[in-house]
Amino acid sequence: MIQENFIKIYEQSFKENWDLPALTDYGKNVSFTFGELANEIARIHLLFDSCRVRRGDKVALVGKDCARWCVAYMATITYGAIIVPILQDFSPNDIHHIINHSESSFLFVSDRVWDSLEEEKIENIRGVFSLSDFRCLHQRDGENIQKFLKNLDSKMAEAYPHGFSREQIRYAELDNDKVVELNYTSGTTGFSKGVMLTGNNLAGNVVYAKTLDLLFKGERELCFLPLAHAYSCAFNFLVPMAVGAHVFLLGKVPSPKILLRAFEEVKPNLILTVPLILEKIYKKMILPQLSKRSMRLALNIPLLDSRIYARIREKLTDALGGRFREVIVGGAAMNQEVADFLYKIKFRYTIGYGMTECGPLISYDHHYDYVPGSCGQVLKGIMEARIDSDNPREKVGEIQVRGENVMKGYYKNEEATQAVFTADGWLKTGDLGTLDENNRLYIRGRSKTMILGPSGQNIYPEEIESKLNNLPFVLESLIVEKDGKLVGLVYPDYDTVDGAGLSHDDLPVIMEKNRVELNKLLAPYEAVGSIQLYPTEFEKTPKKSIKRYLYSNY
Repeated sequence: MIQENFIKIYEQSFKENWDLPALTDYGKNVSFTFGELANEIARIHLLFDSCRVRRGDKVALVGKDCARWCVAYMATITYGAIIVPILQDFSPNDIHHIINHSESSFLFVSDRVWDSLEEEKIENIRGVFSLSDFRCLHQRDGENIQKFLKNLDSKMAEAYPHGFSREQIRYAELDNDKVVELNYTSGTTGFSKGVMLTGNNLAGNVVYAKTLDLLFKGERELCFLPLAHAYSCAFNFLVPMAVGAHVFLLGKVPSPKILLRAFEEVKPNLILTVPLILEKIYKKMILPQLSKRSMRLALNIPLLDSRIYARIREKLTDALGGRFREVIVGGAAMNQEVADFLYKIKFRYTIGYGMTECGPLISYDHHYDYVPGSCGQVLKGIMEARIDSDNPREKVGEIQVRGENVMKGYYKNEEATQAVFTADGWLKTGDLGTLDENNRLYIRGRSKTMILGPSGQNIYPEEIESKLNNLPFVLESLIVEKDGKLVGLVYPDYDTVDGAGLSHDDLPVIMEKNRVELNKLLAPYEAVGSIQLYPTEFEKTPKKSIKRYLYSNY
């Protein structure tokens, strides 16, 4: 059990950092200091008191990232209730299902999402509150929520006649073994279950992150990944709030253009991203320069190449604000060419590994300890890992973990809970990899996506896709098996095609050339038999991983 109490971490932080900025909606006039955040939490606690919210009641939260999303989350867990963050990209039917399955009594929601929901399909919800201003959007018959909110200012004055101060912050006495969050996510292999995360699970992530000295009091972080996902929630929100850092919430689709402008303005001290973001920046900013004939010649000249790489590194660093300690990449596998290039130019990045069921962190290295191809060392003193293989260092097997960060189980699904744990209590991640002598993990792929070759060879489609994505005019790809042969589904980079003055009718010939070049890089049993053009971008999870299950029958 983690010694630091999860709820008390924030009670102490809000007192110590009272006057410092905590949350800002990027590009909008909405901002809270830690003291103002604590005051908003106190107001919601009075609301919960009036509604007779009990310890362990569930409160659903769905909407785009914003400061009030964070207020609602923090108010719920510090009261002793259980937060149920829901990705706003879920369909209305999925949102209805999660609200009902989680048995949520209250809902904080963006106005846009609320307009898409049907009240009669979430009839157990007692009250609905807007994330724009916390007004009551709906109350069940017999509730007096709207009346209470009209008098909330006077209720605050009664409760705190001398004004709310840092000394009056008193949060729930809740042991770390209690569930504080139910996290439902959309994965690459289908709709997942409700992951029960305890205070201990989340404290394990927060406390370990604090020991890494990644972020300090008064520093800045730009959040552009959805907070409803465990990875972003832990390190874009919970950790900064614990150390007294200032979080800027992008609140819009993170296109490279929008992101680069935000990086320039915010100048974050720590950057959390998913591979797709860096890969897009690499393709748009760096690859065109490297493709120039003069650049290719210069890189073959000794000593000159190191100066060129240093210049590229400086340019990329400046583009990301110039002040970050390191860039942490997680959530999905990174394109190997991009990873190798960033390592070659000594860019300050590292790749971590985790899953929602671990809240999420399992392994991590600082950028100066990062080993190419790995995803860090298993968290010392927090987590353990093993490989289901007779030779864990050389022979690929399923990664299994146990430790402080491992979930309590799946909510109302004992069968699935038992299925995901081994008989001796290790969590089966579903990921395949190896573990070296220094306790570093190397991911090869997902057990559910592995394809069995014609002679029993293990084929990892993610590795083939990584090579295919580096070939001309390929924006993204997916390797599937069809009639015993490997087929590459490709969504072309139409912008680059148009910029090169090529016709879209030329793409089949170009892709056939790509197929031939690709197969030169692969083992014979991995050879791709054909490439088919796909008409649209592939549907993705919040971590920007392709939802592979949608294309299994293509």
